[in-house]
Amino acid sequence: MEFRFNVFGTLVAVSGAEGKWQAWYLGAEGKRRPADFIVPADIAGDGLREYLADLFHEDATPKHNTVDELSRR
Repeated sequence: MEFRFNVFGTLVAVSGAEGKWQAWYLGAEGKRRPADFIVPADIAGDGLREYLADLFHEDATPKHNTVDELSRR
């Protein structure tokens, strides 16, 4: 399963399954690179958005002030 988020203006994908998450930064050209953060094994899929919001809340700006789930596949 893969979840895609807009995290305060940064595109992030989290793939795998509960207990085995892998996070990626998504580029505009469709490429991805490993993210420099870890998603703990105990975070459920439905808790990913809230986890990312808590982790990156300092990156919020007036223009980019939310974490939005873009897709789930």
